[in-house]
Amino acid sequence: MSKIAIAYHSGYGHTARIAEHIAIGARNSGATVQLINVETITDEGWKTLDEADAIIFGAPTYMGSASAQFKIFQDQSSARYMKQTWKGKLAAGFSNSGSPSGDKLSTLLQIFLFSQQHGMFWQGLGVSPSEFPTGNDFVSKEALNRVGSFAGLMTQANNDAPEKTFTPGDLKTAELFGANIAATSFARATPELVAK
Repeated sequence: MSKIAIAYHSGYGHTARIAEHIAIGARNSGATVQLINVETITDEGWKTLDEADAIIFGAPTYMGSASAQFKIFQDQSSARYMKQTWKGKLAAGFSNSGSPSGDKLSTLLQIFLFSQQHGMFWQGLGVSPSEFPTGNDFVSKEALNRVGSFAGLMTQANNDAPEKTFTPGDLKTAELFGANIAATSFARATPELVAK
């Protein structure tokens, strides 16, 4: 069984909801999952990150980059960087914004570079778009990976309560992302079982 930590910041609850759906997908695939709000991280939270097989990092995209609270967490991880505590762990990232693009790729790249500073192995989304727009039609609300991200998970939330705003496709994509990370994490943690 692999251990996955989801380290995220959520300003208004939207990123937290996506983190919960990523956790559902990972748990349904047999992983143990701990969600850690980096704004209120404790010594126990740092220990959970240190002991995890995989860490999924998440932040909302504000003004073209990760939130300030997530950046503080990145800076606070410098002691782990100095010791390379997270070296060799699996890493992945996700971001949410209010508009379909919102420059979320900038946030994913920020998280990717952060993971590389720590010597981690990056995994992308692993979910192809299930629909492509044609003519004057847009993709449906059920479409998987509807914003067409590959570097990590990107979701879009309208300006409404987190429980009301996400499309079914975005929530399902988050769950598939969690399942993909769980599968890779399990394979990395138990290569002797996968080889059989």
